[in-house]
Amino acid sequence: MLQEAAPLEVKDLHVEFRTRAGVANAVNGVSFRVDQGETLAILGESGCGKSVTAQAVMGILESPPAAITGGQILYRGTDLLTLPADERRHHRANNIAMIFQDALSALNPVFTVGYQLGELFRVHRGLSRKDAKARAIEMLDLVKIPAAKQRVSDFPHQFSGGMRQRVMIAMALALDPDVLIADEPTTALDVTVQAQIMKLLAELRDERKMSLVLITHDMGVVADVADKISVMYAGRVVEHAPVFDIYARPSHPYTKALLESIPRLDRKGQDLAVIGGLPPALTNIPPGCPFNPRCAYARDVCRQDPPPPEYAVAVQHTSACHFWKEVREGE
Repeated sequence: MLQEAAPLEVKDLHVEFRTRAGVANAVNGVSFRVDQGETLAILGESGCGKSVTAQAVMGILESPPAAITGGQILYRGTDLLTLPADERRHHRANNIAMIFQDALSALNPVFTVGYQLGELFRVHRGLSRKDAKARAIEMLDLVKIPAAKQRVSDFPHQFSGGMRQRVMIAMALALDPDVLIADEPTTALDVTVQAQIMKLLAELRDERKMSLVLITHDMGVVADVADKISVMYAGRVVEHAPVFDIYARPSHPYTKALLESIPRLDRKGQDLAVIGGLPPALTNIPPGCPFNPRCAYARDVCRQDPPPPEYAVAVQHTSACHFWKEVREGE
């Protein structure tokens, strides 16, 4: 029986940036699949390629210097990379949407939020200004902005950080997309507002049965929301698994180190674990496993031979580590 085409599937994606310092290999063979109504969290330190992957999916990489040099980006089986620009723009507007991490800079400061929301309906749905404003109020209500009818005429600077992020969510959902990509949606928000935003995204995902790709560096944020997690390092997916497997039995040294660096109440008074060293420059990724200079498990083979990207650890669980068994067993 043939597997149904997923709302979003990325296969062996490669993206590079051609700079004066050399070619930066920002994305090196990334693959993942997000099924209907599912949430995939993509985790990793800043500079690991998370946001570049999302921008490649959306087709908004600035070229030059960016260039997609290989792979496929499939929306329900259709490779978006093979489509003419206008067709891909249609998919970007109607089927795949994105929430950007800096809501203040993503919103135009000289137009009201109602105008910016309404523009989507005017341009893509052909609504009149009156009807577009009515739909804008509906969307602000959907994301639980109080007094939406009055606030639709406010400017972005008149909203708090959390409320601006809700406006961005409303804009992303306006055209009822199949796939929503949320790039660091809780950046610069306090923990209470972070929890509210994550709860809202989960509720909207369930109500609309859409697929959600959540990009973050915070493992604590995704524990209650994600169905599966892809951990990225130096432009590669180094581990992929259902969320509970990742937390219970990490099988890559980098994933394990990330988990150990999370503050825990049962370790009060103890030193916080850290990952030594720095991520590699993408213009000079070390040979072998890119994590080997920072890895406690590294041996000679790790410095010479890159591990296969998908050692089968368990059902739906893969790790790109020669010594995943030792990591998994905690040896």
